[in-house]
Amino acid sequence: MNSKPITIFTDGGARGNPGPAAYGFVVKADGKIVKEAGGALGIATNNFAEYTAVIRALEFAKGQFAGRDIKFYMDSNLVAAQLSGLFKVKNASIRDLVFKIRQLESSFGQITYTHVPREKNKEADRLVNEALDEMIEIDR
Repeated sequence: MNSKPITIFTDGGARGNPGPAAYGFVVKADGKIVKEAGGALGIATNNFAEYTAVIRALEFAKGQFAGRDIKFYMDSNLVAAQLSGLFKVKNASIRDLVFKIRQLESSFGQITYTHVPREKNKEADRLVNEALDEMIEIDR
């Protein structure tokens, strides 16, 4: 079994806060992209979209990479710090999302959450913007 960690880049965004929102994630194994996905979430907050990206990525990874270590990279310092346990989660609806993440985490080895600058998260950011562009076009 491969012991190298899986790398996942996640992003979420909203145009307006709340506003039209979307998520995106890119999963890499051995340096190669094995999955990239993004989708519209309707009207939501930026933080809801960021957490949803992590949930969707974990749901995908559970099917192929259960038991493996995962390194998450995201451009939301708040989400990275909250999921790392450095900041408390005060918002009740976000606490529900964190609870879901903690449940999914139990299927894996060690998981780390690291904040990176937006320039280092371009692939996931592109998926968010594509989903937002499609959503806004469809809603016109």
